[in-house]
Amino acid sequence: MPTTLFRRGRVRTPERSDATAFVVGDDGLLAWVGDDVGADGHADAVDAVVDLEGALVLPGFVDAHAHVSHTGLGMRGVDLSGTRTVTEALDLVAAAAREAPGAAVFAHGWQEQDWTLERRMTAVELDRASGGGVVYASRIDGHSAVVSSALVAVSGADGLDGWSPSGFVVRDAKNAARAAFDASRSRRDRRRDVEAALRTAAALGIVAVHECGGPLLTSAEDFADVLDLGRRAHLPATVGYWAEGVTDPEQARALAAVHGAVGLAGDLNIDGSIGSHTALLRGDYADEPGCRGTAYRDSTAVRDHVAACALAGVQSGFHVIGDAGLDLVLEGFERAAELVGVDVLRASRPRLEHAEMVDAAGIATMARLGIGASVQPAFDAYWGGREGMYAERLGADRGVATNPFASFGRAGVRMAFGADSPVTPFAPWVAIRAAVEHRDEAQRITAAAAVAAHTTGGRELAGTRGGELRVGSPATFAAWSVDALDSDGLPVLGGGSPLPECLLTVRAGVVLHDARG
Repeated sequence: MPTTLFRRGRVRTPERSDATAFVVGDDGLLAWVGDDVGADGHADAVDAVVDLEGALVLPGFVDAHAHVSHTGLGMRGVDLSGTRTVTEALDLVAAAAREAPGAAVFAHGWQEQDWTLERRMTAVELDRASGGGVVYASRIDGHSAVVSSALVAVSGADGLDGWSPSGFVVRDAKNAARAAFDASRSRRDRRRDVEAALRTAAALGIVAVHECGGPLLTSAEDFADVLDLGRRAHLPATVGYWAEGVTDPEQARALAAVHGAVGLAGDLNIDGSIGSHTALLRGDYADEPGCRGTAYRDSTAVRDHVAACALAGVQSGFHVIGDAGLDLVLEGFERAAELVGVDVLRASRPRLEHAEMVDAAGIATMARLGIGASVQPAFDAYWGGREGMYAERLGADRGVATNPFASFGRAGVRMAFGADSPVTPFAPWVAIRAAVEHRDEAQRITAAAAVAAHTTGGRELAGTRGGELRVGSPATFAAWSVDALDSDGLPVLGGGSPLPECLLTVRAGVVLHDARG
């Protein structure tokens, strides 16, 4: 690749606070960082010079939790996130069915709170809208859906736990319906979906994505395609987590190796989601008395999986959201530590996805055992606070006491940000702003801490190096158009300020996205 001098920018690097320029060598590494006076001495020695025109240069973002193939599928599917009535949602499904007669329809993003009558659509309504076609209409959190009769017939969902005659599915019934729908996609379409999602990520300054796959989430072939495309130099890198439990070290090593996964973690579910009433709670849901969610495994299964992974040197982890779910999973980690020792467990870099309702004692346990937190700040922006969906499901006090980012930081828990796309879209600056403006003021963190969680944090959780712009490190960065900077040299995010616009995304010297014209 050509050697390139980038100059007249505002470069965030630990090497010097006044940096405005840097050189990328033909090996894709940063060869020099300095100011524009120093840049004059390099201008004639490089193959190309890029004028950054005052853009802010930051390390590339890492999204620490995503479902890449399903994100791409959602991009070409029916977006129900902006609908305000069931009728409006069904009209969009009907339009998609008319546009591609006979094709399966994927619709995503509805939540009943947005709809006037606050009720779900039904299978009968989907049948009518699609002309009897195959439709999978996923709730925004991905933990429940409404499915058409044709999909029920193909999947056998009506004979499984979690089936409702209305066509609403959770747990096993939802998994079966989703698997049957995914099986209808061709490999060509699936790879196109993956590439489209990764290109979208690159356009938002994302240079790496943690893919969360597994037998109840996606196929082994889908997972392999995501990892394969992430090895292409012109796309963001992909780091794979496979959600399948094990009981002995050899099994852990073999399973991670066969899938090319860095960990047996990600969406290995302890429980479900708050919105679908499947997050495991200590007390009843406020809007559904008698319901406390779903436990998908017990602390003994957690113990066995964590211990096996730790002894195999494989990263372990789980999806967990509810407070009782966190009690369960952390009990399992404690029991695993008794078997293998705290040092061995910590060395395996375990992680938890979401960990939204962890209390102070749980945070202390996470810090002691070296358990990282892969969190989604947009969840607080979308649903948190005393008047959001979480408050409706949990009650105002429990609803606001979620996603304790500042508490994680004070305790020394490693934290990384992600979107859980397609649950919420790739949007790093939305996540950073959500963390800075957390609905619970006590849990707000600084913009610098939030940027670190979305850059170096993702790398640390995956056990990869880099994430800072230093000489000798990969030239992996994004350049941003920014109206105003704060005292730390980061974009001003509050007060209605526009979010930064990504001008350029580069991974190891290779341009992934260029919006400069």
